Amino acid sequence: MDDAVGTLTRGTAEGGLTTGAVARLLGVAPTTLRSWDRRYGIGPASREGGRHRRWTSADIGLLECMCGLTNAGMPPAEAARAALAAASRDAPARPDEPMSRSRTPSSRTPGASPPTPGASSHAPGALPVGRARRECRGLAGAAVRLDAQAMDELLDAAIDKYGLLAAWESVIMPTLHAVGRKWETVGERYVEVEHLLSWHVSSALRRAAAQRAPTAGSGVSLLACTPGESHTLALEALAAGLAQQGLPVRMFGAALPVEAMEEAVRRTGPAAVVLWAQSRSTASRALVARVESIEWGVRGARRRPAVLVAGPGWAGQLPSRALHPSGLAEALDVLAAISRR
Repeated sequence: MDDAVGTLTRGTAEGGLTTGAVARLLGVAPTTLRSWDRRYGIGPASREGGRHRRWTSADIGLLECMCGLTNAGMPPAEAARAALAAASRDAPARPDEPMSRSRTPSSRTPGASPPTPGASSHAPGALPVGRARRECRGLAGAAVRLDAQAMDELLDAAIDKYGLLAAWESVIMPTLHAVGRKWETVGERYVEVEHLLSWHVSSALRRAAAQRAPTAGSGVSLLACTPGESHTLALEALAAGLAQQGLPVRMFGAALPVEAMEEAVRRTGPAAVVLWAQSRSTASRALVARVESIEWGVRGARRRPAVLVAGPGWAGQLPSRALHPSGLAEALDVLAAISRR
């Protein structure tokens, strides 16, 4: 901790830290920081020579907030909105701060429409979606009404309009979180809403995945929840995103037993394996080591899969060699690169 403070102090005195230094300080990949800057506006207030990023202590404080929210399981787009909103409340703009730096990520998100002020509703059964886009409010309302046809139409329209990635981060996940918050605050009344919405989200993701056939010659990505883990929607979104890029994927879903996982890896020979854990109790470093050790192929040319760990359950206990994408966008980028080698 003292070393980190010293690095931050020296860097601030010298005009800010480089992206590499900040990445080491926070324990994230430099590509993640660049992605957050490009996609959500979580970037440095100034750039050396107009191009090179130099991160100040205020910039790093914003990043720490972003990291904490994503580690807790919040989607990056939603975490960025929350972090920027907190920064705007807590620190008024400095006179020397460039006006070109947006404090709202909507202007930096491709295909995103501006958030609708006053999006929360006082209607009976309204969900706490806050300032989310109109599509999010519409989907939340359809879920509360248990209107299956409306949910299908709204989900398909959002994916068609914004693309799967933006629809997942800005419409689907905020609505799912709103449903979860609703039933947590009113007891068990809205469990049926969450179950029905989850089913229709899963169906919409599969429809999106079926629109393109896999491209020959690319490596397979194997996706599975760890034993005891039943939350699959994030993995289903990843599977759909890969399928839309023409990349082959095998989705094994919830709670895949260890022996079955090992057999699946040997039989498919995947380029990469993604292990999802929603909670710390289902995140197993021993499982990662077992999957990393699996070999196949002829003697002298044996191969092993790249292993990615995903989900909030891995926070604070990351395996040393496994890759840990910060969200759906980074996971898609990493798997696409591995699959196309």
